[in-house]
Amino acid sequence: MDILPDKIDVLWDIFLSLKLRIFNPNGFIFELLEKLIFIMEQKIHQGRNVKRFREMLNIKQEALAYDLGEDWNQKKISLLEQKDVIEDNLLKQISAVLKIPVEAFQNFDEEQAVNLISCNFSDNAMFNNKIEVFNNNPIEEIKKLHEEKIALFERMLKEKDEMMVRLEKLIGK
Repeated sequence: MDILPDKIDVLWDIFLSLKLRIFNPNGFIFELLEKLIFIMEQKIHQGRNVKRFREMLNIKQEALAYDLGEDWNQKKISLLEQKDVIEDNLLKQISAVLKIPVEAFQNFDEEQAVNLISCNFSDNAMFNNKIEVFNNNPIEEIKKLHEEKIALFERMLKEKDEMMVRLEKLIGK
């Protein structure tokens, strides 16, 4: 959503007038208005988001153009991906083709995603700060497997001997 500077000025005037008229000791209304203005001032490049999701899905511009219809080609997709704001009906078409919600194109902000990832996954945060180190020596592993195999063969030989003794007893009777 592109906000023109005059709209931002109008919003700011409304914000200031509300701030002067409403007395709220908790400041909750002011926080909401500040967040609203912050959200409206944010610029999300929808065309770049279409490109990001298309590339994540490993879809070429030509393939997207083909799926969108006869009046589309690679050059039009390239121009579309350069637009800041894309019309809603076109976003719906792209959403249907890529099977991604329209809101993803409208709201995805790479900077926020990077911040979220860096906050949640730095310093082994995803492992609750538990660092487990596995030092497996391949030769030791092979030796261990060989010993297990020998133990299994010995058990099998012992069971075979016991079975032979039982069979001999049955035949001998």
